[in-house]
Amino acid sequence: MPLSQTNTAAAAGSWRLGELTVNRVGLGTMRLTGTAPFDLGVPRDREQSIGVLRRAIELGVNHLDTAAFYFSATRSANELINRALAPYPEDLVITTKVWPGRDPSGAWWWAAPEQLRGQVEENLRQLGRDHLDVVNLRVPPSRRTGSIAEHFGALAELREAGLIRHLGISNVTSTQLTEALAVAPVVCVQNPYGLGASSQDQELLRRCGELGIAFVPFFAIAGPGRQAGPGGDDSEAVRAVADAHRVSAAQVRLAWTLRQGPHVLAIPGTGDPDHLRQNVAAGALRLSDEELARLG
Repeated sequence: MPLSQTNTAAAAGSWRLGELTVNRVGLGTMRLTGTAPFDLGVPRDREQSIGVLRRAIELGVNHLDTAAFYFSATRSANELINRALAPYPEDLVITTKVWPGRDPSGAWWWAAPEQLRGQVEENLRQLGRDHLDVVNLRVPPSRRTGSIAEHFGALAELREAGLIRHLGISNVTSTQLTEALAVAPVVCVQNPYGLGASSQDQELLRRCGELGIAFVPFFAIAGPGRQAGPGGDDSEAVRAVADAHRVSAAQVRLAWTLRQGPHVLAIPGTGDPDHLRQNVAAGALRLSDEELARLG
């Protein structure tokens, strides 16, 4: 039988980010702003995006992933979250990220350590909050072999000042995780991960589990398509498992990701209410050991 569309995000279980408990299926908000991420010309329907956020809460989602740089010509993910959900549910955890930024024209820039406070305050203003639940330091591709201590230390100071409750890191190596842990506690690692992940990616996921740190994959559904979204190149194994369960290939990818460990959280992004229901329902999809072996 196909998955029930009434399944809630609680079906996949929960994990803790510090003292904050979240259901393991969350929502990424990047696609709420436009039909293509960071597209300044094709905004999504505002009421539809607001409806997706409210429906997500109804389905048990209590973990949102966002960023101040998630915006299109007339849509801001943070503004949509504020408009849809404030005053916020007590159990809602909003995770954002800093270091990258975009100017009003959409051009990218990268913050110096002393500029991170401004990025944190930008998120606070847009979300209408006095503190941020979790802030990830999103490491630029050019710095994945370099030190992140100075930037992470600047965020640790903002945590001590009460502007941030918990810290995470994103797009990092195992060495950078070690470096960050020497500065301040880390509650989550947000890295690209999904079917076909490299042995290094798999080892970092395992290490996070051993340390009790949440591992939060992005592009778990899209795979190599990344920002472009899921492609039509799903393997025969993915298609076969999807057909057996009468679900989509994206749901199989999501279920496989969640089976990689109880500390693995999913943040599939969508601005489509039907895809939201499917993503949440995938948390209840149980793959057999044989199917896992076939996929992996």
